[in-house]
Amino acid sequence: MDPQARRRWLQGLALGASAAALPVPAGARPGRKVLRLAQQAPETGFDPAQINSDYYSATLIAQMLEPPLGYDYLALPARLVPRTAVALPEASADHRVFTLRIRPGIFYSDDPAFGGRPRELVAADYVYAIKRFFDPQHKSGDLYQFEALKLPGMAALRERALRDKAPFDYDSQVEGLRTLDRYTLRFTLGAPDPRFPFMLATVYCSPIAREVVAHYGAAQMGAHPVGTGAFRLKRWLRGSRIELERSPGFRGEVYQGQPAAQPLQQALAADLAGQRLPRVDEVVVEVVEEEQPRWLGFLNGRYHQLQVPYGLVPSVAPRGELAPYLVQRGVQMQRQPLADMGMSYFTMTHPVVGGYTPEKVALRRAVALGFDQAGYIRHVLGGQAIIGQSLIGPFTSGYDPAYKSEMGDHDPARAKALLDAYGYVDRNGDGWREMPDGSPLVLEKASLSTQRDRLANEVWKRSMDRIGVRISFRISTWSELLKLTRSGTLMMWGFAWSASSPDGGFFLDTAYGPNAGESNDSRFALPAYDRLVERQKRLPDGPEREAVMREAKNLLAAYMPYKVHGHRIVTDVLKAGTRGYWRHPFMRDTWRYIDVPADDGPAA
Repeated sequence: MDPQARRRWLQGLALGASAAALPVPAGARPGRKVLRLAQQAPETGFDPAQINSDYYSATLIAQMLEPPLGYDYLALPARLVPRTAVALPEASADHRVFTLRIRPGIFYSDDPAFGGRPRELVAADYVYAIKRFFDPQHKSGDLYQFEALKLPGMAALRERALRDKAPFDYDSQVEGLRTLDRYTLRFTLGAPDPRFPFMLATVYCSPIAREVVAHYGAAQMGAHPVGTGAFRLKRWLRGSRIELERSPGFRGEVYQGQPAAQPLQQALAADLAGQRLPRVDEVVVEVVEEEQPRWLGFLNGRYHQLQVPYGLVPSVAPRGELAPYLVQRGVQMQRQPLADMGMSYFTMTHPVVGGYTPEKVALRRAVALGFDQAGYIRHVLGGQAIIGQSLIGPFTSGYDPAYKSEMGDHDPARAKALLDAYGYVDRNGDGWREMPDGSPLVLEKASLSTQRDRLANEVWKRSMDRIGVRISFRISTWSELLKLTRSGTLMMWGFAWSASSPDGGFFLDTAYGPNAGESNDSRFALPAYDRLVERQKRLPDGPEREAVMREAKNLLAAYMPYKVHGHRIVTDVLKAGTRGYWRHPFMRDTWRYIDVPADDGPAA
């Protein structure tokens, strides 16, 4: 490729073609740059302590509230950088004590809670925000992330509030989490954790001003996010539409990173050079749960970026190339694996599929072997996934593309042999297997009512039919099924977990016994496995840690509390004229980097 052609190609990656744009609905507000997006599920709210690992809520919060650390937008491998901190934290030699200094002169966006006065960000705001996860009144589903740190004194504060049925004591200084001065805070962990700084780049470590809680009340915090980020909440129609606007008091910034050498990152770096962030005036997010309306909205010019619904990938990008009709409209396409794992879990306390006796383990292994995950990837995900061999996803420590296990196998013959050997046979000649005691064997898998879930249920039904196991489906809403998961009520369900950092230990935590009812959806509890998880957490990255993580993966394959479907590959399309976008594997506060033409969309 000659230099001029290469230059044009690089520019096209970042900028999108400018000609033959998609049709633009009339009525755009003059002179405003409005980034328009669609998300696939309703948000929970905007209070970090109460979103219960909701990806969509966390993404929205990340645009408004700032943790002390973040990621270099264009660096690969992912690289931590300061956000509100002066520098990365100072760590003790044993990786138990981390000291962090917050940059003076950062202010919250204006809010009535501050009584008309500027409010500076201080270290105590981070301490207060993290303590809110321990406050029993919030019933935080993400408390486990901080409990795992074993911060000395924090568990005692929580236990006292529970025991005495008293308000949580936010004023007591504890050893595990304390301020040293106005801008400095210190974390003291109960055990070494070399990867703790990654936690400081998540939305769960975003600051909360105590005055905001006092003004609106704890129960209303989900509707009043007040932060220091590039955007602030303008309007919210719950479960339907979220409007953000540029925060007038945002300090502004210019990208100054170390972009990866790949063509896309180099092109984006050239486009971002000297650009003051954020680049747009507003962001409008619409909740569109069904795939077809989302896609039609993109075709009609309503959205600037869209993850292509998996069922449409073969027609949007046949043979991996963007369809000609989209190329003619100036649409750009990006594709990459996600740092995630899609799975189905077996509730280990359920009388049918739970338990650790040989016959129960055999049943789960047989169901997992019988499930056609290649067919699932083909029919449900449009071929856009890597078959999963373990819980650990790409881009994270512990992920080994060469690793193989029974978790990734599809072998109906072996599944039938296991069932036969452990007494799951057809006793009455009706074609369906019974339990070893002769009672009916019927699996019940929870499901949403979406088209994609219906396709997934078809794959499950065909797979179980082949091995003679009945399966039925319990249809409900996401919020209801999530509640039932947390209470351990369901027999089986499935979804995806996405990593928020390069630490693959996050995925191992989803089977860690003490996390039952939180991230451990299966309620798996095996002391030998828990010891491995705890050991790898203390070790620095390297061959020794990788070996321990491999042992943990082997135990999960042997007991099969989860059946991993795969690690998804995502295909994004960008409307002509959309600039600065790429899907970072961990970073969520990315909207400030995106630019769109003015007057490019429907009226608000």
